[in-house]
Amino acid sequence: MTTTTSIDVAIIGAGIIGVSTAFKLQEAGRTAVLIDRTGIAEETSRGNAGAFAFSDVIPMATSGVLGKLPRWLSDPLGPLTIRPEYLPQITPWLLRFWRAGWPDKVAASLKAQSAMMRVARSELEALVASAGLDGMIRRDGVLELYESDDELKKTARDDEAKSAEGIEFRHVRGAELSELQPGLSPRITCATFIPKWQTVSDPYDYAVAVGQAAMARGASFRQAEVAQVLPEGDGVVIQFTDGSSLRARQVVVAGGAWSKQLTAPLGDDIPLETERGYNTTLPGYSFDLKRQLVFGGHGFVVTPLASGIRVGGAVELGGLKLAPNFKRADAMLTKAANFMPGLVTTGGKQWMGFRPSLPDSLPAIGFSRRSRHVVYAFGHGHLGLTQSAGTGKLVAELLTGATPSLNLTPFSPQRF
Repeated sequence: MTTTTSIDVAIIGAGIIGVSTAFKLQEAGRTAVLIDRTGIAEETSRGNAGAFAFSDVIPMATSGVLGKLPRWLSDPLGPLTIRPEYLPQITPWLLRFWRAGWPDKVAASLKAQSAMMRVARSELEALVASAGLDGMIRRDGVLELYESDDELKKTARDDEAKSAEGIEFRHVRGAELSELQPGLSPRITCATFIPKWQTVSDPYDYAVAVGQAAMARGASFRQAEVAQVLPEGDGVVIQFTDGSSLRARQVVVAGGAWSKQLTAPLGDDIPLETERGYNTTLPGYSFDLKRQLVFGGHGFVVTPLASGIRVGGAVELGGLKLAPNFKRADAMLTKAANFMPGLVTTGGKQWMGFRPSLPDSLPAIGFSRRSRHVVYAFGHGHLGLTQSAGTGKLVAELLTGATPSLNLTPFSPQRF
């Protein structure tokens, strides 16, 4: 085994969390090396829906979602499904998810998530300004669409939570709805418009740009697959699958859905699961899309991107190894066409990604159990892009000994 010269900070994972962390570390005067088996943003960060969803503070595990689970799970192509062969493996996670939906847990998660979003918004603005990426941010707002007033009324509790957090929104219908998004089916009768919701021109392009900005400030990239992380003395040894190794002063595990295989040997059995998300990116001419549309009752979104119109979402709990089921992408495209008459559904490119999810909808950010030279930063679920800059700032604070910008107790990797 060959060990190379010691480095400062090694970040395992070059997705949006990893590159944002590298950028924030370089700003803090540290030197970061990004390590990834493929490349920058080549996994989950390549094909997400492109939203900076700072108003999305409601945990997944709420009574409303839990009440829908039986109906959703009965539809193999519905908003949420579990492969039958995967059910035994995921049952412990589902029990934690159910517990996370109790009122006391929901209230605590909402409070923590709201605090995280405030940091994330502030740090995104700082990163975008510093890296010169403002041209990649779109500030068109979002429309959450409903098929009836009854469906809208069911969001009242979420509306109260958003109002309490100072999130601006209004309910629209009729001419105002048509003006915000022409060409919708009459089945859509009303909507919630969140004007300060932001999207990115393309999530892959943005992540690559952040990575390039970090490297322009002194970070570097190494393509390699990590086999094990071993705390040793006043540092950490990273062993690679090719037999080589690297010694670092500190390590950040930001490997998304693949992080669990590195954290378990460090004494942290974190209930990280994989939400497999599907999408189809259609050519830009496919529809005159003004802003992101959210079809919450059907579990998918439609986003205008520089690369086209992306129709995607839904949740399939099936781990990392099962083959993709692109019938789920087809089903979302069919639904989108029903709600958006005139949508051209040909010429699209399908994709599947692995969202790293924890039962309480909060990421794991903090030191490992075994060594304070190892910090975890993963488990953001649907909010990786949204919380990327904030997570990078928090990790940089932990590694430099600065006081964190918010109380990290709710995000502790040991909370489970």
